[in-house]
Order: sequence, then structure tokens, then C-alpha cells
Amino acid sequence: MTAQLLLSLSILIVVHEWGHFFTARMFNIKVEKFYLFFDFLFPMANVLNFSLFKFKKGDTEYGIGWFPLGGYVKIAGMVDESMDKEQMKLPPQPWEFRSKPAWQRLIVMLGGIIVNVIVGILIFIGMVYFIGDRYILNDYVNKHGGVQALELAQKLGIQTGDKIIKINGKDFEYFDDVTKTDVMLSQNSSYTILRGDQEVQIPIPANFIENFDKKEAMANFLLPRRLVIIDEVNKDSVAGKVGLKTNDRIVEVEGAPIVYYDELRDKLKNHKGDSLSFKVKRGEEILSFKEYFKGHTNIGFGIPRYLVPAEGEKNIAYSLGQAILLGPGRAFDVIGVQLKAFGKIFRREISVKNSLSGPIGMAKAYGGTWDWERFWRMTGLLSMVLAFMNLLPIPALDGGYVMFLLYEMITGREASEKFFENAIKVGMAILLALMVFVFYNDIAKLIIGS
Repeated sequence: MTAQLLLSLSILIVVHEWGHFFTARMFNIKVEKFYLFFDFLFPMANVLNFSLFKFKKGDTEYGIGWFPLGGYVKIAGMVDESMDKEQMKLPPQPWEFRSKPAWQRLIVMLGGIIVNVIVGILIFIGMVYFIGDRYILNDYVNKHGGVQALELAQKLGIQTGDKIIKINGKDFEYFDDVTKTDVMLSQNSSYTILRGDQEVQIPIPANFIENFDKKEAMANFLLPRRLVIIDEVNKDSVAGKVGLKTNDRIVEVEGAPIVYYDELRDKLKNHKGDSLSFKVKRGEEILSFKEYFKGHTNIGFGIPRYLVPAEGEKNIAYSLGQAILLGPGRAFDVIGVQLKAFGKIFRREISVKNSLSGPIGMAKAYGGTWDWERFWRMTGLLSMVLAFMNLLPIPALDGGYVMFLLYEMITGREASEKFFENAIKVGMAILLALMVFVFYNDIAKLIIGS
């Protein structure tokens, strides 16, 4: 999972910095360095400043730094992360950033963000076109036993067998919508549940999304109820001894009818006898078994990995034209989710601690096995997140430079060089503190499981 994150970030850092590089060269501004990762940690103290690899082509030095948490282009005549102030003491040259009009400098500073947005959109278009969509139909779930309420759902007040018929008062087609981040982040969200013949409103607490800060938590919320269809049989188990086969269905245990897997699990969990009697449907035939069960907690078979059979799914393939129309909207939905999350943080509905993840948290999101679909989905999402975060008006981020340039364009005068340098130092201190916080947060979650 670390390799996936590193490759994803490397791609996004290179294209982001290329956006600055391309726009700078477009206006004939000299670019002195183009680095993947930082070749410095404390540039003002000249400490830990070295590269792993570098070469020079034309006026630009290309290289890979040792500190894998970003990258940069060093643009001539610009105060940046490298804090090279010696160059700024010399008279301005026509090829320098500071000699160009404010609108050109603004485009250069927005170049990386624009390219991240373009890359994010292209990835989402590709995902829509090459993979399409696969949804679980909510009507199927409701017609086949409703939901299996796991621990988090039970805390919310949902019960196994409930049927979710509305989200925020609106009908919906796909069961997948129940766990959408957008639903969890919306104000005053709720589920409308059909429990027997009665409709029940289940409000979603404003901070409920904090329960999903771990990847495995989503699997502990809601699932469609699953029929007890046998897939794989453990030969050394009760199922193996009595000769159960793939596609057999357990229909009765100790005289009680069984339809869904959660019913079988609860029945076996509470079973006290030395033997277990159960019935299996094989084709049109009902087979009865009674087997010694003392010391066992299960019959010894696996159920199919799919949550619902094919008739409970809807698979949608899109033409290239449809993908081009749908992809940008899905990309910008990521920005919408970010804005909603920030809104909840500012309203103190969710804590910063549970909202921010660093490299360890992001690596876990990629999963433990290499999955190209998940890799590109995460890369597209990160590209949009990086564009959004870089636009924040924090000095040392692109958004900080944009803020100063807009001030200059509106007022007709630049901020003083001293003020700008100090603002960059403050911005770098903020980013360093944030980096320390997210690293601590990641490590704390690993150690104490919070």
C-alpha cells in the first residue's frame, strides 16, 4: 500500500510542478530547478540539503529529493520554499518572475492547480469510460429481507431486517447511496426506515462520519441480508463430513427456518447442545442432517463473495461522450465533499483529529493488495484534493501567492518584500506543524486504535 501511495503522489507532484514549469516557460521565465520531492528540510539553516539524483538540461536542473512529501520548481526571481534571498538582492532581469506583469505571475501560480484539476477530470472520465458503474439495487435489498445492521448501524438505531426507503426524505435507487460520504456530511441527514408496517425516522448525528475514519469501519455498518448459499466447503468441518456441496442452501437449523446468513450465525452462536440438526435444500430435494457439534462455532463453509446476485445489481457502461459529460461532475464532487467537511470542522460538528490523515492513513486507504481500479480512483480523488488544498490562502502554498497577487492586482501595489518573506516563513511553520500533527495522528491511531 505504501508503494501505491508513493507512485500516486509522485505522478501528481510531477504533473503539478509541470503546470508551474509550463506556464513559467510560456512567459519566458527561467526555471532553475524541477524536483520531485524536496532536496531540503530547513533551507534557511542549510541543513539536510541534498538530492538523490539530478541532472541538468538547458537552464534547468532536474532531480529527485530525499524528503518524499512534495516537490517544487525553483522559478528565477521568486521567493519560494527554498528561501533563496541572494538572487532577490540583484537587479531584476527580464527572464525573472518578479519582472512579469501580475496577471502572468497569477497564471504561473495557478498552473499547478489547473493541471491537477485537469488530471483529476481525465482520470474520472477514464474510470467512467473503461470501468463504468456497478450498483446494488435498493428495491432488491428491500424485497429480499432488508439490511443486516452491524455494530455501527445498531448504534444509530437501525435493526436487521429494516428496509431503508428514503435518504433525507427523498426516494433513491441504489443501496450504495446509503453510505455515500455526501450523505454523512450533509446537514440534518436522516434515513427513513420501514420496520414492519411502520415508518421510522433515523437521524444521522452530525459527527457520525467520524466512525468511518478507519477503512474497515464501513464494513461494520450496513450490508444487504444474504441468503445462506454454500460456496466453498471446508473438508475437515461439519459441512465436509456430511457432504455439503456448492450451491446447497441451509433452510432449517434445530427446527427453526433459516433464510439469511445473519439468522444462521445467531442460531449457531446461541447453540448449546452436543449435536446439531439442520436441513439443506439441494435443487428441489430437502436433505436432513444431524452431526456432532460440540466445540464448533460454525458448520464450515464459505458463502459467495458477492453481496447480491446478478439480478440485484445494475451494471452501466458508458460511451466516450457520456464519460466526458459525467467525469467532470464526479471530479468536482470531490471538492464539494471537501467544502462540506471543512464546514463541519468550522462548526465543530466533527473534530480535526478525526478528519485529517497523513501518509499512513492515506496508504491504508489504498488497501493491502495492488488494485489498479482502486489505485486510479484514489489518484483521481487525490488530484482534486491537492488542487483544493493548494488553493487555500496559506503563504507557502499556491493559494497564498494567489492571495498576494490578487491584492496587488486590485490595489495596484505589491506587498513589501519583507512582509512577503515573513508571511512565507509563517506559512512554512504552519505547514510543518500540520505535518507533525497528521503524522502524530496517524501513529496514534495505529497504536491506540482511536
